[in-house]
Amino acid sequence: MTKVIKVMALGSLLAASALYGASTAACAGCHGANFEKKALGKSKVVKDMSKEEIVKALKGYKDGSYGGAMKGMMKGQVASLSDADIEAIATSIKGGGDAKASEKAEAKTETPEKAEAKATPKVVDINAKVADKARLDKEDLGNKKEVDETVLGLRKTSLFNEDVKPNDGKFDRPAPGASARFERAYVNAPPMIPHSTDGLLPITKDNNQCLGCHMPEAAKGVGATPIPPSHFTNYRPTTVYKDGELVKEGKKVGLKGDIGNVGDIKIAKAKKSDKLYQGRFNCSQCHAPQANVDTAVGNTFKSDGLTDEFKTRSNLVDMMNDGVK
Repeated sequence: MTKVIKVMALGSLLAASALYGASTAACAGCHGANFEKKALGKSKVVKDMSKEEIVKALKGYKDGSYGGAMKGMMKGQVASLSDADIEAIATSIKGGGDAKASEKAEAKTETPEKAEAKATPKVVDINAKVADKARLDKEDLGNKKEVDETVLGLRKTSLFNEDVKPNDGKFDRPAPGASARFERAYVNAPPMIPHSTDGLLPITKDNNQCLGCHMPEAAKGVGATPIPPSHFTNYRPTTVYKDGELVKEGKKVGLKGDIGNVGDIKIAKAKKSDKLYQGRFNCSQCHAPQANVDTAVGNTFKSDGLTDEFKTRSNLVDMMNDGVK
């Protein structure tokens, strides 16, 4: 338990460090301006750790010799930190940090991941290349007089060629806290995961590390997307088996019941809670990491109503009963 608590204590510190180099300014949301708080009310107070303990922990995450339940995730986050970065972070936490000196130290050892974090816009349109007009015109087979077999289907090669290999996708995304969000494909689409999921999957009933950053009370402090209200709401009809009858929302189901079949139930009354609804607990059921891979075909899909507002937010909780009488 002690190891797990210490890992959580440094969680948002590491995520912030990957994005802001050796600066610890972004850690204040969870840990307090002087690292005097227990992050999410659960972690150890970081200011009570010695500089040597912080350095040892960070270096241990990097070489894989340190950590508990979140070891895999932390290893990915600290991987881009140099020894100078780690020293600067520990020194800053213990009151002897020089932010400018930290920035200079980090500039000398800037990794491609850090450079990407600085250069990438806050929201990335992942469909930009696949919707390119020149590409779509080239792939428009309907306007061609002759269509070669090598452009049919997704194989893009002769139908007699058996040496067809899948396109190798690279999932080496930046660590949590160091990546830009992906634009949603359509209104209320489940947002894609823009960061690395190393050490985060699979999600089990006893271990969901997504909650550490994405629960509403924590998200603001670490700059994460908060879990929306719809995920704290149970829309399923209350169902019981009573006196040999299946009863949904107080009505008997069956040919002789109040409801002919379950399809006649449009939607149940929303039952809101301050806890995450267990039907939404498995985040990766809808939210998926993205690979850096070229698509086999272009994309002509355009979403109605996908304004700048809804490219990064959801109003699903307000739309659940839309059109239902």
